[in-house]
Amino acid sequence: MSKLQLLLERGLPVAILAVAGIGAPAMMLAPDGLPRLRSLESELHQVRAENAAINERIQQLQRQIQKLKEDPKAVERIARDELGLVRNTEVVFQFPPQP
Repeated sequence: MSKLQLLLERGLPVAILAVAGIGAPAMMLAPDGLPRLRSLESELHQVRAENAAINERIQQLQRQIQKLKEDPKAVERIARDELGLVRNTEVVFQFPPQP
């Protein structure tokens, strides 16, 4: 065996192991390593919570839509309360505010 071949067989694995032993912790502790991972995990948790809240709101609105489609009294209530509408047969009395 030549010296070069012996050096490659014994020295190359040790060199690779040394580079990995130094490089892996350096990469993990770098700003794009574990701190970035923690930040992204926190952001992911926040986005999932926001999505859950949005999905709940969507379900509420879908229930409200379904109710408006099926219940004429719900439509009338909204017309009266929010739009201030009255029926043709109703008389509206308006009183001035008392001082």
